Amino acid sequence: MSNIRTLRRTVLGTALGLGLGSLAGGPVLAQAVTGAVAGRADAGAQITVTNAATGQARSVTVNADGTYRVAQLPVGDYSLQVSRDGQAVGTPVSVAVSLGGTTNVNLGSGGNVTNLQSIQVMGSQVVNRVDVFSTESATNITRAELARLPVDQSLASVALLAPGVVSSGASFGGLTFGGSSVAENVVYINGLDVTDPYRRQGFSTVPFAFFEEFQVKTGGYSAEFGRSTGGVINAVTRSGGNDFHAGAEVTMEPSAWASSAKDHFYPDGKISSQDRTSRDVNPLYKANVWASGALVKDKLFFFGMYERRDSRPQDIDTSEAWKTRDANNFWGAKIDWHINDDHLLELLAFSDKADATTSKYDYTWDSSAFGKKQGESTSGSGGDNGSLTYTGHLGENFVAKAMYGVNKRSATSSSPWDAECSIVTRSSSYTAAFGPKTAQEGCHPSNSSISNRYDQRKAARLDFEWTLSNHLLRFGLDQELMDSKSSRVYPGDGASYQAQAATPGGILPNGAVVPAGVTAIVDARRYVTGAPVSTKAQAFYVEDNWSVTPNLLLNLGVRADKFHNKLASGATFAKAEFSDMISPRMGFSWDVKSDGSTKVFGNAGRYYIPLTNKLTDYFGGGTTDEHTYYALDGWTQKNDPVTGAPYLFPKLGAQLGPVNTDGNTPAPDDVRTAVDRDLKQVFQDEYILGFQQAINQTWSYGVNVTYRKMTRAVEDVRINHVDGCPWYSGDWPILNPGEKATLWCPDTNNWVTFDTSKDGYKASGSGAIMGYKKPRRTYKAVELQLDRAWDGKWAFNASYIWSKSEGNIEGPVNSDTGYNDTSLVQYYDHPAVNERFGPTFNDYRHQIKLNGSYKLNDMWSFGSTLFARSGGPITAFGVVWPNDNRSAGGPGEYSGGGSGWLCTSSPTNNCSDWRTRQLTYSPRGAFGRMPWYWNLGANVTWTLPVKDIDLKARLSVYNLLNRQTMINLHSRYESAPGTKMPYFGEGTNWQSPRYVQLVVTYTY
Repeated sequence: MSNIRTLRRTVLGTALGLGLGSLAGGPVLAQAVTGAVAGRADAGAQITVTNAATGQARSVTVNADGTYRVAQLPVGDYSLQVSRDGQAVGTPVSVAVSLGGTTNVNLGSGGNVTNLQSIQVMGSQVVNRVDVFSTESATNITRAELARLPVDQSLASVALLAPGVVSSGASFGGLTFGGSSVAENVVYINGLDVTDPYRRQGFSTVPFAFFEEFQVKTGGYSAEFGRSTGGVINAVTRSGGNDFHAGAEVTMEPSAWASSAKDHFYPDGKISSQDRTSRDVNPLYKANVWASGALVKDKLFFFGMYERRDSRPQDIDTSEAWKTRDANNFWGAKIDWHINDDHLLELLAFSDKADATTSKYDYTWDSSAFGKKQGESTSGSGGDNGSLTYTGHLGENFVAKAMYGVNKRSATSSSPWDAECSIVTRSSSYTAAFGPKTAQEGCHPSNSSISNRYDQRKAARLDFEWTLSNHLLRFGLDQELMDSKSSRVYPGDGASYQAQAATPGGILPNGAVVPAGVTAIVDARRYVTGAPVSTKAQAFYVEDNWSVTPNLLLNLGVRADKFHNKLASGATFAKAEFSDMISPRMGFSWDVKSDGSTKVFGNAGRYYIPLTNKLTDYFGGGTTDEHTYYALDGWTQKNDPVTGAPYLFPKLGAQLGPVNTDGNTPAPDDVRTAVDRDLKQVFQDEYILGFQQAINQTWSYGVNVTYRKMTRAVEDVRINHVDGCPWYSGDWPILNPGEKATLWCPDTNNWVTFDTSKDGYKASGSGAIMGYKKPRRTYKAVELQLDRAWDGKWAFNASYIWSKSEGNIEGPVNSDTGYNDTSLVQYYDHPAVNERFGPTFNDYRHQIKLNGSYKLNDMWSFGSTLFARSGGPITAFGVVWPNDNRSAGGPGEYSGGGSGWLCTSSPTNNCSDWRTRQLTYSPRGAFGRMPWYWNLGANVTWTLPVKDIDLKARLSVYNLLNRQTMINLHSRYESAPGTKMPYFGEGTNWQSPRYVQLVVTYTY
C-alpha cells in the first residue's frame, strides 16, 4: 500500500473536503490515536492551535532553524494563530488534524500560508496534497467520507477501501493484507489492542456510528506498532465538545430487498456441500441514539451511544432449517477531562456482548413447510471493554502518555436441555443384539458437549515524545497480559451414557468381569477438559525522526519484544527474551522540491508475531476422562424438561468394578519433549520504495513497490525419528521446521539437538530418513494510484496493484483446506505437505479499486465503489508421495495435510503399492485460477433542504450486479492413491448476493 492515498487529506480551512486516496501517516505516538501540526515559520514566533470543539489550546515557539511542531493533538478541527511579541499576526488559519497524520502548514512573516503550490485552495479551504513528514503506508477514512460512499457498517468493510486489503475466500473468512494470512493482523480502538488473543482472527468493536476516524496500515509502520506481520486497523471514537449535540440513526436491511443466493449443484446433479442457499435470508434492523456535550464548559466532555440490533437469519436446507434470533444491546461512552491545556484524561467504555439463539426444525423443501422443532442452542460472544488514557505536555518539547485498558471476549454455547439432559447413545453392538430403537432415547437434541471460552487482555503502555532541535525522539514500552480460559463438559449430570452389548464372563476395560446373566451394560463416561492459559507480552521501542536537512527526514527506530506463554499448571510453555525479537525500522522521506509537492519515500523493517493462546491451550490443559460401568437394568420413561415429550433413559444397575481413570491426564508441567527449548519466533522483513506528486491543487498520483519475505514458522511437526533418541517415534512437538531443534530425550535423560531440515521424519516402508523444507513466503507488489480530492462537488480515487504471493506455507492458517487452528494446521505433519513452493491461496495478481462521490445539489448526492481482483490459484492436494507408505493427507476438506503428488490408476500402475506406483508431481496452481471477482456498490443520499435541520437518508446497494462468483473450491484431489475425489475443483464458497441498506440519520 502506498503513501499516496489520502482518504483523509490534511485540511486547512473552514470546511472539510476530501478525495479518496491514501495518507502516509506522520510520526505520532501511543498507537497513533492523535495527530500533529508542523511546518516552517519565522524563528521565535509563537504558534497556537485551538480546538474548535473544546476550546483547548496548545502553543509552541518556532525553533531557530524555522521549524515548529505541535504534537499529540486529538483528532478534529483547529484554528492556528501566529503571534510575535505577544501580538497576533495575520488571521487564524483553519486546520484539520487527522488520525496518525501530520498537517504541514508553512507560514510567512504575515501569518499567511506559503506552501500554496503543494495544496488545494478552494475559497477559504486548503487541502494538503503530500505529507512529507511520513515514511509509512496508511489509508485514512473519516466518518464524513464514509457517509458519501456505499460502505457497509463494519471495520472490515472500511479496511477493504485500502489498496492491498482483500477479503479472504477462506471458509473461515477474514482479511488479508499484502499477501499475509488472516491470522496476522492487529486492531486498535483508541490505542487499546482489541485483537482476539486466542486465534488472532477476530476483534472487538464499538457500535459503528461511535467511530470517528479509521487508519488502515499495510506496511512501513513505525516501531511503536508490533505483534503483526499483516496489517493494522487503527480507529478512534467520537468525543464531545462545548456544544450539545444529539442524534438518532436507523439502519434497515430487509430480506425482501436482497437477492436470493443461488443453489449450486455438482455435475452429477447432487447439491453442493453448502446444501440449499436460495431460501436463506439475513434481515438486519438496528437503531442508535447518541448525545454529546460539555458537563463542565471547556473542561469536561462526554459522548454516549446506545444501539439496539435485531437480526433474524434463516438457513434453509433441503430437509432441515435453522432460525436464529439475534437481538442485542450495544453501547459506548467516552469522557474527556481537560484538566488544563497541558493535561488530558480520557475514559473509554463499550460493550459488544451478544447472544444468539438458534432453533433447528425439520423442513420439507417441496412444500416450503417447517416441521417439528428438533433442538435449540444459544451462542454468546463479546464482552465489556474499557481504557483510561492520560496525556501530559510537560513543557513545549516533551509529551508523556499513559494508557491502561481491558479487553474481554467470549465464545460460549448452551441449550435449554443442558441442565437436565445427559447424552444418551447406543453402540452398534447393542443395536445388533437387541434391535434398533423404537422410541426416543435421551432428551438432549444434539448430544454435544458444552464448550465455553473466555478471553481477557489487560494492556498498559507508556509513550514519550521529546523534541530536541531537528530530532524528534520517541520511546515507550507496553505490556499485555492475555488470559484464555476454556472448558468442555458433558451436559446434564456431566456424564454420557452409552448402552453396549456384553458377554457374561467378558473383561471390561477396567478389569472387571461381566457377571453371569448380564448381557447389556452402560458405559458412563465423565469427560472434562480445558484450563486457563496465559501470555505475558512486553515490548519497548526507541525512534528518532531526524530532519537531516529541511527537506530530508530520516526515521530510525528499533523495537524489542518478549513474551511468556504459561500452561494451566503455571509452568512455562514457551518464552522469548528481548534479545530474541529485535525489530529494526528505518525510513526516509525526501521533499524533492522543498515545497511539499513531490516526495520520494521508503522504509525497511522487521516485524515479529508472537504465539497465540490457542497453541498453549492445545498442549496445556488437563483432562478428566473416566469410565464407570454399570449393568443395564432396562429403560425408564421420563419426560423432556423442555417439550414434555416422553423419552427413555437407561436404568443403571450394579456398578461393575472400579472407575477407570486411565484416560485422566493432569495439566502438564514439563513440556521439554513437546516444545523446542530454543524456539524462535516468526518474523517478516519488508521493504517499500515509493513516489508521490501533486499534479496540481486538486489531483495527485503516485507509485510504490513492496517486497515482503517470511522465512520462519512455528508449527507442530511430526517427529518420528531423531538420531540418538529412539523415544521420538511419532510425536508432534512445537518447532521451527527446517531449522535446528533441541528437545529432551527421555532415553538419555539429556537434551538432543538435531537439524529438522535433515532429520525428524522416517518414511514408512522404505525407512528413508529426511527432514522438512524451511518455510518461505514472499510478496512482491507494484501499486499505482490516482487521486482527486473532494472539493465540495466531487472526488475520485483509483488504484491498481500487481502482486505475486508465493510460498510453501501461507502463514499460521491453511486457507487451501479450510483449517484455521492458528499454528496447528498440519503443514508439517508430513514433509510432502510443504514441499511445493508456488502461488499461495492469497495470490491475487491483479487488484483494481475505484471510489467516487458526486454532489448534485444540496438535496442529492451519489457515491460508488468498485473492487475487482483476479482469481486465486487452484491447487490439488494428493494423499501420498514417492518412496513412502504413510499417508500425507486425507480427503477431509476442513483439515490439514496433503501432498503435491497425484496417482493415476491403470493396469500398469498399481497406486496402492508404494514400491512400484508412478506418481505425477503437481505444482501449486497447476489447475489454473478461479474466476475474477467483481463487486460494484452504489448509493444515493437525500438531505432535507431545510436550514438547521440535519436529516439524511442514504440508500446503498451492495454487489449491484448481483455477481455470485466462486471464491473457494474443493481442493482435495484424491481420497486414496489413485481414487479421485468426485468434486475436485467444484465450488464451496461464493460471493454474497446483492443486498440493499437504508440508513436514516437525524442530528440535532
